[in-house]
Amino acid sequence: MKFLIDECLHTSLVAVAEAHGHEARHVNWIGLSGEKDWDLMPRIRADDFTFVTNNARDFRRLYGREPLHAGLVIVVPQVVPELQRDLFESLLGDLAPDDLLINEVIEIDLDGDEMTVTRYELPGAES
Repeated sequence: MKFLIDECLHTSLVAVAEAHGHEARHVNWIGLSGEKDWDLMPRIRADDFTFVTNNARDFRRLYGREPLHAGLVIVVPQVVPELQRDLFESLLGDLAPDDLLINEVIEIDLDGDEMTVTRYELPGAES
């Protein structure tokens, strides 16, 4: 997969993705730091990125309007970079570099000390 990591998440997530055989970039490194959420969408679409963010509310809404997208990963809890890396690494352990998340969202959350993963279609099948 080809990930774009949002500026609300630590830049070290790029190295985590690359260590698992994925391509990855960080918003700050490609000149998009400070851009409005909706202004990121053309680049995400054009480069076929699976976007990784902590901003669930805004990006669920934006992705819900996209008829076709390469996927969205939401790291739900606002946690320190070390825990962001741990959560993302755990998820990537279950995703091969050639897996696709076409029109899918994966939300990574914590329930106490346990990671939970929720995967669903967006837009939904009824859209």
